[in-house]
Amino acid sequence: MTQPTEKLYDADAYRTAFTAHVIACTQGDGGYDVVLDRTVFFPEAGGQTPDRGTLGEAVVRDVQIDDTGVIHHHTFAPLQEGAEVSGEIDWKHRFDNMQQHTGEHIFSGLICNRYHCNNVGFHLSDQTVTMDYDRAFTKEEIDGIEQAANEAIWRDLPIEIAFPDDEELKNIPYRSKKELSGQIRIVSIPFLPPGAEGKRLKGSEQVDDPSERPAYLDICACCAPHVHHTGEVGILKVLALQNYKGGVRVTIACGERAFRALTDSYLLLSGLARKLSTSPEEVPAQLEKLREECAGAKRRSAELAEAMLTEKLNRISSDIITNDTITTDINLDTGVTSNISITNRSNTSEASGPNKKHLLLFENAMDANSARRALNRWAEDHRGCCILLLGDDETGYQLLIAAGKADPDADARVPADRLKERLGIKCGGSREMVQGRVSSSRQEIEEALKGS
Repeated sequence: MTQPTEKLYDADAYRTAFTAHVIACTQGDGGYDVVLDRTVFFPEAGGQTPDRGTLGEAVVRDVQIDDTGVIHHHTFAPLQEGAEVSGEIDWKHRFDNMQQHTGEHIFSGLICNRYHCNNVGFHLSDQTVTMDYDRAFTKEEIDGIEQAANEAIWRDLPIEIAFPDDEELKNIPYRSKKELSGQIRIVSIPFLPPGAEGKRLKGSEQVDDPSERPAYLDICACCAPHVHHTGEVGILKVLALQNYKGGVRVTIACGERAFRALTDSYLLLSGLARKLSTSPEEVPAQLEKLREECAGAKRRSAELAEAMLTEKLNRISSDIITNDTITTDINLDTGVTSNISITNRSNTSEASGPNKKHLLLFENAMDANSARRALNRWAEDHRGCCILLLGDDETGYQLLIAAGKADPDADARVPADRLKERLGIKCGGSREMVQGRVSSSRQEIEEALKGS
């Protein structure tokens, strides 16, 4: 049975290079599974992504640990069993993870101590860091914890790593998201370095009496590498706060990630300020002003489009609707209307009498509510149906069909059924009004409505 791999990163999180003996190398899906007697490579564990790097000339693409404590290095190239190999991790990636993970401990320690909640989830990827807590928080509360976390970072507090025995563990109030067994690694952050005097942190405040607050900012069971001092985290920035499973999910960035996020935000803000010819501080007010102006312009545009459609419909003589002559006179450039012959729902194919005439109108996309109001006004004193299509061939059409109230036999579902049958459109409604979407071209719509 293979012995557990010696974890060199437990003794020195800053170690980047090492030598080891290859215990086993087996071929698997997409590469090789390499087991060493010892390693600096931290595996995927504790909610954190694994280290990257090389073993000899072989690139390490993944690192996993099994239930027996054996660490598996997944490589693209094989290594000779029994040989000694030199390994090196990607330090930039390792240090970034250390900054993020220590930042999470600072934030979670503060929020759990202050609000007596639990950290029930943690995820650290190469792009994001999220923490889940089992109670709701306001933005103001999270802002206060963020401030306190950065104060702890600026105090450059030491990070302590320990492997207490079972008896010692009984007296340590450590955080853990699950029940643990075996040897437990404890990561602690005291509020002040040993022997330091003066004021101590209490959340984002300072107090003179140490008895007013716990001796540690955080005590947590954790298997991951951490920085030596909180100052190496640099800065912690909360990027997002959302409700999640009855509690909240907080997204943070630390160190270089926070620096990049803040730089990107500043560049975006300063760019907007230049375009708006204002200062960065005035951008929100200017955007709100623009939003109000755009909303007003959109409202006036909808009102104008409704008035124009109403006027266009009013110019159409009801004589055209009632004329026995069937015509198809559509101007494709101007969108002028056409008379289309369609059998009314109340008349079967065997019924006698002239077919009902319906008005077909193509318009550019406009506010649907405005279009419905215009159609309702048209329907008050007209016969037949008005078939209105809003849009174009590229984006498709919104379909609105209104039945004229001056015609007791008019039924908006009649032309809708024709379009369903011949074009397979989806629509629904009542005798008075039908609505739907049409993805066919204008020519196909006209042909479908002309009759068989």
